[in-house]
Amino acid sequence: MSQLLPIVGPDNPEVHSVLTIQKAKLKDQHLTCEFTEQRSEEAPPRSFALICAEQVHPDLPHAFSRLVPHLCLLTEQLAETPDYWPSDDEELPAKFESFTVTGFSMGKNQGGVTLIGQRNLAGGRVLNLTTPYQSFDEEQSSYAYAGLLEATLATALAEVEAALRGKCTDYRQLDLFEPQPAAGPQLLNAAR
Repeated sequence: MSQLLPIVGPDNPEVHSVLTIQKAKLKDQHLTCEFTEQRSEEAPPRSFALICAEQVHPDLPHAFSRLVPHLCLLTEQLAETPDYWPSDDEELPAKFESFTVTGFSMGKNQGGVTLIGQRNLAGGRVLNLTTPYQSFDEEQSSYAYAGLLEATLATALAEVEAALRGKCTDYRQLDLFEPQPAAGPQLLNAAR
């Protein structure tokens, strides 16, 4: 394994592989992903399924959260209002608090997407939501915001790829107890 890391590792500037994300899911701040990798444009793709042990960088859940308005419209959970779409720099409005996007599945040649998410119900239960497949092709899509969905998803895909290439939180295990002083000779009551 140590021989492969310099060849396909995320920090090798000589070999920048081509990643194509097929499925991505976030659970408990950990990324689960299915993707293909090509070492070059001419090389055949290799398929991988990966569960990241490190916690994801906060940019990834934020990118997923920007898909929530699309999830709500596509699953007919909320109706569109004049103030429905939040701007990119603000947090999601309160009407979206009970919704989360937990993942997505890309269509063939990344020509569309199926969003997967949840709605927290009043009784503490969870309603799982899956959107119908949405094509990004304007002629095939009945969704008026297919272009916006594609642009928002491109940001999420970039964050998933960054996570696969090593972008994660700076996680450091803290000591359970206070550090003990160094064991060495100590003088106790030497002046008596």
